[in-house]
Amino acid sequence: MEVLRTPDERFAGLADYPFAPHYLMVTDADGTELRIHYVDEGPRDAAPILLMHGEPSWSYLYRKFVPILVARGHRVIAPDLIGFGKSDKPAARSDYTYERHVAWMSDWLAALDLTDITLFCQDWGGLIGLRLVAAFPDRFARLIVSNTGLPVGSGSSEGFDAWLAFSQNVPQFPVGFIVNGGTTRDLTAAEIAAYDAPFPDETYKEGARQFPTLVPITPDHPSVAENRTAWAVLERFERPVLTAFGDKDAVTKGGERAFIDRIPGARGQPHRIIAGGGHFIQEDAPEELCGLIDDLIRADTGVAA
Repeated sequence: MEVLRTPDERFAGLADYPFAPHYLMVTDADGTELRIHYVDEGPRDAAPILLMHGEPSWSYLYRKFVPILVARGHRVIAPDLIGFGKSDKPAARSDYTYERHVAWMSDWLAALDLTDITLFCQDWGGLIGLRLVAAFPDRFARLIVSNTGLPVGSGSSEGFDAWLAFSQNVPQFPVGFIVNGGTTRDLTAAEIAAYDAPFPDETYKEGARQFPTLVPITPDHPSVAENRTAWAVLERFERPVLTAFGDKDAVTKGGERAFIDRIPGARGQPHRIIAGGGHFIQEDAPEELCGLIDDLIRADTGVAA
């Protein structure tokens, strides 16, 4: 497997992203070593909040979450998926599969030996993050699920179909433009540039190109069986599960119902539809979402604000 690594200078001076880098190596089944980058801020003895991004963003998406949650006493960990951010990027599209991503992040999670985790996941952060919950349910204490799903080949939304067509046909994959188009506020030029930073040229974007095709929206897609197995675990997950979907996201609109209806831990929780929340809801409502995360932890642990 040929692997690309974005030069560090591409990340110099990013707006509102002062976090020290942390790295961990994982080994693919073919023997290739891959470097995963993650943000790790706050007290090491605090229970971790795991923030998982999706496509085509990276941990920069959570730059406003980190200081808010750390100020409230939490340890905050935000990895970059392989192919994104400061993590390594396999050069061939065929190197990116759903199951490989789950395996890479499973190895990362096990190596850090995280427990008592509060997961916040959005987009592919949910498709991968919820598979981690299913693989390691005892490591997770509570979940906040936002603008994501765990599809099992039963179709897709009109919004997703439009995104799939765009992603596969646009001559150059405009990452910052895509993220800006998925928010209800206009990102600044510096913010758009930060989303473009991991990708010096199109050769670094094979993962970003491939991800939309990997969503198992038809019965013939790979990973349908694995996601069905994951749902069977989630349908027994009784720890707190909160949904927080944006009302302006055409891709996942209504997707919260599956989690509310099927996961025992979602019953009786104060689920929220975030007014004005686009697909990249972290950009539109960071303070509100951090409040939901903190409130869920404190309600569950009995610790006053």
